[in-house]
Amino acid sequence: MNSFHRTRILTLSLLALGARAFSEDAKLPDIKVDPAPLPANAASYAPMVEKVAPCVVTISTSRNVKVRDNPNLNDPFFRRFFNIPDEEDTLPGRGQRRGNEKGDGKKQKQMMGLGSGVIVSAEGHILTNNHVVEGADDIVVTIGFEKHEYKAKKIGADPDADIAVLKIDGAKVQPITFTDSDRVRVGDVVLAVGNPFGLTRSVSSGIVSSIGRSNLRMAKYENYIQTDASINPGNSGGALVDVEGRLVGINTSIFSRSGGNEGIGFAVPSNLARGVMESLITRGRVVRGFLGIGLQEVTEELAKAFKISADSGALINEVQPNSPAQKAGIQTGDIVTDINTRKIDGPRELMLIIGSMAPGAKVEVKVLRDGKEKKFAVDLAERPPTAIAGEPQPKQDQDPDVLDGVTVGDLDAEARKEFKVPADVKGVVITKVEPDSPCADAGLKAGDVVLEIEREPVTTSKQAVEMSEKLKKQKKVLLRVSTKGETRFLIVERKE
Repeated sequence: MNSFHRTRILTLSLLALGARAFSEDAKLPDIKVDPAPLPANAASYAPMVEKVAPCVVTISTSRNVKVRDNPNLNDPFFRRFFNIPDEEDTLPGRGQRRGNEKGDGKKQKQMMGLGSGVIVSAEGHILTNNHVVEGADDIVVTIGFEKHEYKAKKIGADPDADIAVLKIDGAKVQPITFTDSDRVRVGDVVLAVGNPFGLTRSVSSGIVSSIGRSNLRMAKYENYIQTDASINPGNSGGALVDVEGRLVGINTSIFSRSGGNEGIGFAVPSNLARGVMESLITRGRVVRGFLGIGLQEVTEELAKAFKISADSGALINEVQPNSPAQKAGIQTGDIVTDINTRKIDGPRELMLIIGSMAPGAKVEVKVLRDGKEKKFAVDLAERPPTAIAGEPQPKQDQDPDVLDGVTVGDLDAEARKEFKVPADVKGVVITKVEPDSPCADAGLKAGDVVLEIEREPVTTSKQAVEMSEKLKKQKKVLLRVSTKGETRFLIVERKE
């Protein structure tokens, strides 16, 4: 027997002896097992999570994009400057589309991202954030761990509050219960339920860190609930609930230097989200109260200049002609301190209060004028949309107007600050672009400044409306636009 075989036999023998010794001496430790579930009165969020989780859905979005070999061909001005025909034109003498020759111009589905939503009605209505579904051509909803996908219809959206309403049909759903978010207190325990990074039905806990957060420049109407419950990408549109499983808010965003959760998250209060939803469902748009004033913060320097001691309130820097404020006697230079006896800390709070009221509501406005208090009774009007060619209308037999779907405003100090428009840029600022509009197809976005329409300068929204009315039946309109200080021409083309 060679040495290898002897060594192998010896090793196996030792293993056998070790196994025999182990089996003779080893004993299982005396452990205790209690398989019973936690008692009903034990501290656990599990029963609440079991109730809430089926109300939270996953939302996936996609859009159809044109794919071109040469990215410069995306720019209408580039094509016009070099006399390149549009995609719809045929090449002279060739009898075929330029897009086909180049292998470009075809639409492909491009995935946009994942988000969350909250089922709020037995009919299948879903609340989510506008930024989750904005620009999407297709919206798909999945419930829990189901594999079945439901195609969602977009009922409406309000970018000013970052809320959107969807609806799915044919699903057996479990709607969530709302609570009165005005009664939420700092220190209340809350849970965030959503789909961060696509991880379905993830739950994190925390407390309400603050209420009434504003001036974050994330939306026009800001009244956020701040929480330290973990909120990450994919949580947007999900539920922030209290310990009873009632909806406190719609998770919206985080404040982060790294891009991940750092314990500062924000949610749109359920009362605000519910009001927007009800208006979108019943009216097809959001209706808000309107005073007709421009506002700015009362700084320490301004307080001295106006000879007042207060550092709160909102300074009126403009009163629009024929507005409710002007009719009531309110003037430029007045400082609003109270609305219906509620103290006003700044412009954002005032705008939020007025915006949450219905047109026709009567409000008492208290102001400081030359250091003296004055009170005015004001009948609110409906906040008017300032649009180049109005809001998109239902499809009619006639061709749509070329500039339908873009809304503009005057480039005042607040707009410059909000959209970071340089002081030397003069025009009208785009505040909203409907996703499925010619202007969106041309690449226009909120924050762009329209400098010229058909080579004619525009400086006020009224002027832009008047010019667009004259051009609305044209197939193409040439615009000169400034984006973040960079100027370019582009062509808006009416859809056929």
